[in-house]
Amino acid sequence: MTGSTRAIAVVGAGPRGVGLLERIAANVPELYDGRLVVHLVDPFPPGPGRVWRFAQSPLLRMNSMPEDVTMFTDDTVRCAGPIRPGPTLAEWVAAVREGELAAEVDPALLDELRSMTATTFPTRRLHSAYLDWFFTRVLDTLSDGVEVRVHAAAAVDITGPEDGPQSVWLSGRAEPVLADVVVLTVGHLGAGPTPEEAGLGEHAAAHGLRYLPPAYTADLDLSALAPAEPVLLRGFGLAFVDLAVLLTEGRGGRFTAGPDGALTYHPSGAEPVLHVGSRRGVPYHAKPAYPLQGDPVPLPRFFGPPEVSALLARPGRLDLRADVWPLMAKEIGWGYYHELFTAHPHRTRMGLTEFAERYAGLDWGVDELASLVERAVPATEDRLDLSALDRPLRGLRFTDRAALTTHVCRYVEADLARRENPAFSADLGAFLTLLSVFGQLAQLVGAGKLTPQSQVDDVDGWWFGFFSFYASGPPGHRLRELLALVRAGVVRPVGPDMWVRAEHGRFTAGSPSVPGVVEATTLVEARLPTPSVRRSTDPLVRVLHERGELLEEVLRDRDGTGERTTGRITTTAAGGLVDASGRAHPRRFALGPHTSSRSPGAFTRPRTNAVGFRQNDAVARDILALLGAAVEAHSTL
Repeated sequence: MTGSTRAIAVVGAGPRGVGLLERIAANVPELYDGRLVVHLVDPFPPGPGRVWRFAQSPLLRMNSMPEDVTMFTDDTVRCAGPIRPGPTLAEWVAAVREGELAAEVDPALLDELRSMTATTFPTRRLHSAYLDWFFTRVLDTLSDGVEVRVHAAAAVDITGPEDGPQSVWLSGRAEPVLADVVVLTVGHLGAGPTPEEAGLGEHAAAHGLRYLPPAYTADLDLSALAPAEPVLLRGFGLAFVDLAVLLTEGRGGRFTAGPDGALTYHPSGAEPVLHVGSRRGVPYHAKPAYPLQGDPVPLPRFFGPPEVSALLARPGRLDLRADVWPLMAKEIGWGYYHELFTAHPHRTRMGLTEFAERYAGLDWGVDELASLVERAVPATEDRLDLSALDRPLRGLRFTDRAALTTHVCRYVEADLARRENPAFSADLGAFLTLLSVFGQLAQLVGAGKLTPQSQVDDVDGWWFGFFSFYASGPPGHRLRELLALVRAGVVRPVGPDMWVRAEHGRFTAGSPSVPGVVEATTLVEARLPTPSVRRSTDPLVRVLHERGELLEEVLRDRDGTGERTTGRITTTAAGGLVDASGRAHPRRFALGPHTSSRSPGAFTRPRTNAVGFRQNDAVARDILALLGAAVEAHSTL
């Protein structure tokens, strides 16, 4: 060991930040022979961070099963650093329960710990305990000479030259944290209002109404929403689910199950009336409650490295819908039909080998492919229709709101029937293939191969929305609760393509698919804010942007036209933080879903060669190589 000491500051100590810490610790023995201090800067506990902190409602749950969540690399992860395997959330729960792992678990979690299985959906507080244990595990495995210091404060500024130490200034502290390298792992950024949102807020202030802009649900103060008050919720995804939980069961209501398993909601009387709508007009699909029933699908097949390389080699930029989606859709179809043919061959009229050979030779969307599917798959309900899945209420008109409500309830019941019945495991085949497609698409995005319009509207807009709608929905029991809330009159659907207006001293909403309007005294945006560096509420991001040391990502066509902003923090492919001049700061990095690297914000599924693990490992190795070179240069002076 050289005796020199270098320091890294990681701003943001949630799962991404401590995941990076684990990769730094794993790579130190190979790449760095000196003393190292890693500063973790976050006002929230290291490991869980803000989103997964223990201090939130015990009613809020994850939308992933424990067997599908891990913080550890495995042998599928293609990275240069060492693989250090560890338990998934499910394995951790079992090991702690059996006394095989020592972990401090709050007494309030013991009943859940005892009853949890690999396929039930845990509370966020139980997951918080897993993340806390993971952080402790990383600390216990640090090499000699590596020290971690936790700073329970918010970073408000970073100063320092490109060729020298960086000063990370903290709220309420007179002295900065000094580091040779700084990494921002800030997760989802809060954002100030858009012009539309600002107008809605002004209308609310002028007329004694309430407007809650996009935000993380657990951070919202919902106490002002009065019993029986009409409330508009714009958004039918996971944020809506959380809001519904907090405003019903969280206010003393309860569910009971009948002999047939159907739930009945018993109001406490403290609930507002929730009118909910969205572009699709229906909630996200329930998470599948079964494993694959057939043979594992070999992926990638039609949208893998050869196809991505061919797309990258094309001259000019690509349009997602025209150039890439046909390959993506064909891959998703392959995952779906492979599971159908191997798990449920009695529902097909053709062997898999023959079907696969014919399927391989046809382009997605052509009539010949549709004819092949009709011949091979006799039941309409067994055929994959991605367009109908994307917009299930498209073209429908309802005579009144009661007819709409009946239709939405039947839609949800049908979705639950599929997602809880392994006879429809082909849906899971498509679900898992979506994950593979997501990873392949990331290479085209990272290379800047798509047109600005297609990147913003098709990828960041439509594709991410469809992915979340189909693959990132709530556990099935939340949709059964939703049905009970609708039957109780507490939740009332507004319809697809929901519009909202501020007029006549009220908020009004409606849908082109159903006559009439809904009036309300409160409007809640049931979603997270879209990325926006310019409107960021994070003081660190804001001050760096104001000085030109952090840049909002702007995409331009190669001829200088077609400019679009994504709102994300601009980084290089290697995670380097780019300034307003277009240069990457050699000592500042950024990782996370709101950077231009677009890493997934969701948790990592085991054995998927996860993008987040690969990014963390690559950045950790780059930083350690940089520090090692600096130590060597210093020692030769």
